[in-house]
Amino acid sequence: MVNKKRSVYSSRWLQKYCKDRYVIEARKLKLRSRSWFKLDAINHMDMLIASGMTVIDLGSAPGGWATYVKNKIGNTGRVIACDVLPMRKISGVDFLQGDCSDPNVFKILREWIGQKKVHVVLSDMSPNITGISIIDVNQSIYLGNVALNICRDILMYGGDFLVKVFQGKGWDKYMYDVRSLFNIVKIRKPDASRSHSREVYIVAKKRKI
Repeated sequence: MVNKKRSVYSSRWLQKYCKDRYVIEARKLKLRSRSWFKLDAINHMDMLIASGMTVIDLGSAPGGWATYVKNKIGNTGRVIACDVLPMRKISGVDFLQGDCSDPNVFKILREWIGQKKVHVVLSDMSPNITGISIIDVNQSIYLGNVALNICRDILMYGGDFLVKVFQGKGWDKYMYDVRSLFNIVKIRKPDASRSHSREVYIVAKKRKI
């Protein structure tokens, strides 16, 4: 009975996904993912990405955000993308496959960056969804903290941070930690983010220290 219910749920989800206007539009434009529209909406509001910047894209696969960023920063900028999943090559994007919470993977990422700090850290990392809220939220907050710790190490003074986090237990503490590091913190829920989803995007600007 449980497997049958899961099958019905999966079938309904697939039907909704195929009818999703952002999925349809992404296919028309030959984009790698619908998440491109989320970053586009946020960047129009908050102006995070500009020509010549060095940007880190965590949780990058399949490459929607990395493609968007590369088009914005031009040939004078740099994108370093990282994900545990493989990602098809994007011209002008350096891709590191691995878990960025792994010290050995982060060491490589740090070496790729070099001595300079980066302008922007993006994180669209998401846990493997279980459907159990407390577990999914906890894992999302954990990934948010991974991204925030990376900011502490490689983000320049005055730099910006964009991270996806699920709202729930641990949210208030996480927001406190983000506000401790940045002067401006806003919450965004772009139209391309499904209304029933717990996900929101935290835009944190102007690193303090």
